[in-house]
Amino acid sequence: MSQGEAAGRGTAKPQDQGWAWMVLLAAVVLQGLTLGFPCCIGVFFTDLQHEFQASNCQTSWFPSIMVAVLHGGGPLCSILVKRFGCRFVVMLGGLLSGLGMVSSSFCKSISQLYLTAGLITGLGSCFSFQAGVTVLGYYFVRWQTLANAMASTGVSLGFTLWPLLSQYLLDEMGWRNTFLIFGGILLNCCVCGAIMRPIQLASGSLPQCAKPEEEPGSRAEEAQLSNGASPYHPTLQQYTRRTKCFQMLQKYLAFDIFCQNKGYQIYTIGVTWMMMGFALPHVYLVPYAIHNGVEEHKAALLISIIGFINIFIRPLTGLLSGHKVFAGRRIYLFSLAVLLCGLSNFICVISAEFSVLILYCVILSIAMSGVGALIFQVLMDVVDMDRFSSALGLFTILESITLLIGPPLTGLLVDITSDFHYVFYNSSFFLISASLFMGLSFCALGKKNKLREASKARLDNPSRYQYSEMSTEPKAESQSPPVVEYITSI
Repeated sequence: MSQGEAAGRGTAKPQDQGWAWMVLLAAVVLQGLTLGFPCCIGVFFTDLQHEFQASNCQTSWFPSIMVAVLHGGGPLCSILVKRFGCRFVVMLGGLLSGLGMVSSSFCKSISQLYLTAGLITGLGSCFSFQAGVTVLGYYFVRWQTLANAMASTGVSLGFTLWPLLSQYLLDEMGWRNTFLIFGGILLNCCVCGAIMRPIQLASGSLPQCAKPEEEPGSRAEEAQLSNGASPYHPTLQQYTRRTKCFQMLQKYLAFDIFCQNKGYQIYTIGVTWMMMGFALPHVYLVPYAIHNGVEEHKAALLISIIGFINIFIRPLTGLLSGHKVFAGRRIYLFSLAVLLCGLSNFICVISAEFSVLILYCVILSIAMSGVGALIFQVLMDVVDMDRFSSALGLFTILESITLLIGPPLTGLLVDITSDFHYVFYNSSFFLISASLFMGLSFCALGKKNKLREASKARLDNPSRYQYSEMSTEPKAESQSPPVVEYITSI
């Protein structure tokens, strides 16, 4: 058997070397194609408005649906990965993304774009991105942190290149032909997926293609049926369905963690609220600049500036936050980055001159780098890793809801007032309030935990603390030694 045939059949390959680095390169390209793509939609905002005679609110639903589905489709992607493997899901995502954009080039109304570019392309991007990140966990063990950090640079590259390419193609051939070309470009996700061939571990199993483990209680149910229980018994069937449904929710949507873990609860609520304003500059910055007389090429360059700075600042932020000094304090760094994002929006309110907008993009990019580098790291800090995947499922679904409704609501406000400044007012309000909520809440939670630990320590070691003795009954010679009540110092 040749080496190529052996590799094609999943022969064991050493991890962290060899083909693993080709997989990492494919992951970089995937993240640039999927996560970087929505940033260029603002370039087409004005043309789509004129083409379909749509308002700001109606037009902003298109990128909102795309980004919301990209983030909220995580649990569905996890189910498909478990059933079919990472390679298949990445290629399926590439096919859906390309099909969505090709279909978009033939749309006759803005509502059709919601389905094609919004839902289909967004879902395809979700499959390719999340399955591409998952496969890195199989190919890298020793260098897993480095691999994830390097793969995330693809997002910054996408932010840099997509707007420039979009503006060039838009000027040369219009938005319909540009969307058609984008469909072909996104089909390259299939090529990246083909590179991510399954690997065989020492046990001989293919982790990406492994079948789901039997759920607890399934064998007991089978035993009941084999011992004479009727398979058509409605009570047993209903109980089995409810049990499986509950187990599925527990696995992919961690409602129990949300109710019991205060840190996860605070962080999820804070990030969900933050997302109402986080995506607004990406959607409206280019239309805002064009509205205020900035040339279209320069307006598209603004988004590229944000992406270019991200390439260098995001890895540095990741290295800085990984220092032992910030262990247990990364939530405060994250809150600070969100606060800086919110405050930077006031620069756009002061002036819409191109030089001022460049300054805004530099500051916003630095702050965004902190948010992007820390958002999942903080989640790992507040949730046990054995439940991280299910906690991430609920986390992404909730944030996708606010990502969906934030831009259209702001667009409606702009339509009513005819003032683009409300985009940045809204964004600042949600970002600043979210940062203060998370920072102050975690500070209060930390103090509460310290008080609880101190109280527990006093109860465990009462001899270390001062106490006074008080007799609960009058002394009498004939009585036994008095009952003593210990009052510990607080």
